Amino acid sequence: MEAAPPARKHPEDDIRTAARLRRLPPLLALLLGLWGAGRGGSMWRDESVTWQVAHRPLGGLVELLGQVDAVHGLYYLLLHGVFLAADALPGTGAAAGPDPSPAGLWLLRLPSVAATALAAAGVAAVGRRLAGERAGLLAGAVYAVLPPVQMYAQEGRSYALVAAAVVWATYLMLRERWAAYAVVLLLGCWLHPFAVLALPAHAVTARRSPGWRRSAAAVVVLLLPLARLGARQVEQQLGWLGRPGWADWAAYAVVAAAMWLLTRGKAVPRELVRVAVPLALLPPGLLIAVSLVHPLYVDRYVLYALTGLALAAGARLAAVHRWRAAVPWLLVAAVLVPFGWWSVWLRTPESRKDDALAVAAAVRERARPGDAVLFLPARRREWLLSSPAVYRGLWDLALDRSPAASASLWGTELPSAGIRARLVDDAPRVIALMDPAGQPLDPYPREAVKRQTLVSHYDLCSVDPVHGARIAVWARSGGCP
Repeated sequence: MEAAPPARKHPEDDIRTAARLRRLPPLLALLLGLWGAGRGGSMWRDESVTWQVAHRPLGGLVELLGQVDAVHGLYYLLLHGVFLAADALPGTGAAAGPDPSPAGLWLLRLPSVAATALAAAGVAAVGRRLAGERAGLLAGAVYAVLPPVQMYAQEGRSYALVAAAVVWATYLMLRERWAAYAVVLLLGCWLHPFAVLALPAHAVTARRSPGWRRSAAAVVVLLLPLARLGARQVEQQLGWLGRPGWADWAAYAVVAAAMWLLTRGKAVPRELVRVAVPLALLPPGLLIAVSLVHPLYVDRYVLYALTGLALAAGARLAAVHRWRAAVPWLLVAAVLVPFGWWSVWLRTPESRKDDALAVAAAVRERARPGDAVLFLPARRREWLLSSPAVYRGLWDLALDRSPAASASLWGTELPSAGIRARLVDDAPRVIALMDPAGQPLDPYPREAVKRQTLVSHYDLCSVDPVHGARIAVWARSGGCP
């Protein structure tokens, strides 16, 4: 009796297997995003701004955007809608309330988690189109595990959403779906205008296409209103920035070297190289170059450039056939060890510059009825504005008009003479919130008056470091315990 011939694998089985595997990159990104998204109950200063702005009434939010932070306006409106929707659902009112709760922190970061999963799916789709199924799968997975991607997947800011928009615009460019390309990239630009730096990267691939040129022109024209408004606000928005330092140049050099190593030789398709290399190097490179004259560079503003690195890494790993070349995979294993440690650390409060909720809790412990609070500098009011229950119990001694009344992020303060008069005459005990030791002191007259009057008219009772801040208690002579 003859043996039965082996069963042939039907092509539809391959299709179903591929379809299931395509879910892995977004699923990995989603799981990494949800893992430890509460970050130990912490919230750093930029997220504090998002929280308090998104909780303003719609009219007040729109009025604010006319004065400052217009570049984040669409994102704030999105978060405003998220909190309103959560507030309308039974049992979720506490999560959307004005004081941050553990559920509220998850809600704050959930759009970024979802956007990162969407971006990972997009990276996989781009890699699949340019270098095949395996390369796409690996590129999407690499993107999901990159530590900066994990970091901003758990941040209540717009950068993960911008990355998702740029990734899918890149995919639509490859498909020559020009109307959809323009809409998606414009959405990314309205979430943050520096998404427009993806256009020079895309030009390397698509500049000869009339459809791309028309779409790129449409994006630039429709971004102009936001760009003009943002340009008027840039000094108060980014006045704190300095020119790129050695760490910025070193990071850029590392990425450039990695791209050269990953794309050299014939193993990686040239079509992918023409997309990945410009996307990885042009947006940050251009922003760094501009920042030599007018400082604008922060790496998170071009987070989407990591798409190019992920595409190159995925294609290079896919070129290792039948596991014969063990060296690339040994290198991957060696990289994953520090990546694993970094991933754990990113989910702790210490991974961010400061912790507004820790500062608010420390103020609550020290505050007595009738205490005044003083912010040095004034912008550190952001530490308490997201915790209104704590802030309302203190007298904001220097405040002239509240953030809501002044359509500003931190409110407006009294002139120097008014601040001094209140300190001298009306405040027996002051809780001062200050930057960590070693930070440069603001030279402005109001800030100088605060420091000088505290020293000349008060005794320093205590000063304690709290993550990214110092809390000092000052009292009139004999008022310290």
